[in-house]
Amino acid sequence: MRKSQLRIVFMGTPEFAVGTLKALITNKYRVVGVVTQPDKPVGRHGSVLQPSAVKQYAQKKGIPVLQPEKMKDPDFLQQLKKWNANLQVVVAFRMLPEVVWSMPKYGTFNVHAALLPQYRGAAPINWAIINGEKKTGVTTFFLDKDIDTGRIICQSPYRIYRTFNVETVYNALMKRGADLCLLTIEKILSSNGHPESIPQEQLITANEELHQAPKIFKETCEIDWNNLSAKQVYDFVRGLSPVPVAWTTLQDEKGRESVLKIYKVEVSGLSSHVKPGTILVENKKLYIAAKNGELVELLEVQMAGKKKMSAKDFLNGCKNITESRCVRADNSV
Repeated sequence: MRKSQLRIVFMGTPEFAVGTLKALITNKYRVVGVVTQPDKPVGRHGSVLQPSAVKQYAQKKGIPVLQPEKMKDPDFLQQLKKWNANLQVVVAFRMLPEVVWSMPKYGTFNVHAALLPQYRGAAPINWAIINGEKKTGVTTFFLDKDIDTGRIICQSPYRIYRTFNVETVYNALMKRGADLCLLTIEKILSSNGHPESIPQEQLITANEELHQAPKIFKETCEIDWNNLSAKQVYDFVRGLSPVPVAWTTLQDEKGRESVLKIYKVEVSGLSSHVKPGTILVENKKLYIAAKNGELVELLEVQMAGKKKMSAKDFLNGCKNITESRCVRADNSV
């Protein structure tokens, strides 16, 4: 099939997916329709509906958009079929039923921000950094009945440097994913819909631990000072920065609690014979004790209702901070 004959339906929701959609349009591929999540209620009372980043871009380009509540809805399936796509491209969307992913002649492939079979799931970039990985990447694979388990078409590795946070890696993989999508489509066209692909099982070595990448919730982002070393806290913070952001609960001497968001820390190399969660100030630097008394230096923080600031500015406004301690949601130290 020639490029001019290819009809693509694109499925995605966040800004990460826009990079790939934009690459398809820029490279003159015919995107006949876009499927994205329904508009999300925002605002204090949820009275304002916010369209997804993908919908906003598609509308600017005059591309038809469908926003099904349920992927098996008969009306949605009928409209999707009318687009008569040869191929579907999915980026950061949701699990699709077989009736959807098997609809096009050339099938459906996903652009996933990890080197599968590692980090299957909704938050692969976050978890790779949280786990201290030095390498990640992007994978394109054909969808099948399970989540992120289909045959791999292409992969592109990417090095994670120690100072990189989620934003850095996110932006890099958004561009790399767009490029890999274009390469994948070229392979599909040149092979008449049958590019060489590899079952993921062939890439799993004996006794290899497969890391998962489940969806991240607010509770996931709470720092466990008792069970994380200073290095693990460092990776945890950068794996959630700048969003959704790691946090801890400060409890003052009167038992009052407040949430402290933590955007940037450093491994100090220092330790103290104090309990995890203890707050220390030395030489105008702010530390919190992690597992085994290892000290984590806080560099950038934000109190609830306040703006983000340096730890130095935070200390200037919190003279009695050492009288507080960090506690878990269950009030354990």
